[in-house]
Amino acid sequence: MQDRAAFRRLYEATSAKLFGFALRVLHKEELAEEAVQDAYVAIWHAAASYQMHLAAPLTWMVTIVRNKALDVRRRALADGGDVRVELEDADGLADMAAGPHELAQLSRDAQALARCMDTLAGRQRQAIGMAYLHDLSHSDVAARLGLPLGTVKTWIRRGLDRLRDCLSRREAA
Repeated sequence: MQDRAAFRRLYEATSAKLFGFALRVLHKEELAEEAVQDAYVAIWHAAASYQMHLAAPLTWMVTIVRNKALDVRRRALADGGDVRVELEDADGLADMAAGPHELAQLSRDAQALARCMDTLAGRQRQAIGMAYLHDLSHSDVAARLGLPLGTVKTWIRRGLDRLRDCLSRREAA
């Protein structure tokens, strides 16, 4: 059974942080409000399936807000809107209640990923960024880059392999 009073307390404790995150992603208050509203509906319906061993509660909710913000962005773009979306660094997705050790580790991980991304060819790095940071399909990436779909898929697959190898080497060192 869903507890409305508990959900109200959760909303009061987290809504400002989640709205701030959505606003940083979407840059427009009305779009951020829409994303947060959609996110809380999803949180309400998915609360029973939350698994604490997979993510901290706020991290789980930030992920839902991010996904809803991307959905709002897609809808706005489909309606002919111009929505500028900035990429969040790894700390932007971090649990805002994380301690200094966890934040330092996230910062090190983000730096390692950035260094490994720098080893990729420019267009390959761009394709991976568009696919995974802008959440575009491979077809959308191909269309925006004016390249064949097969080329984009190959670049992304090979680039991800190189990133995995680079990160594994750094971790082993």
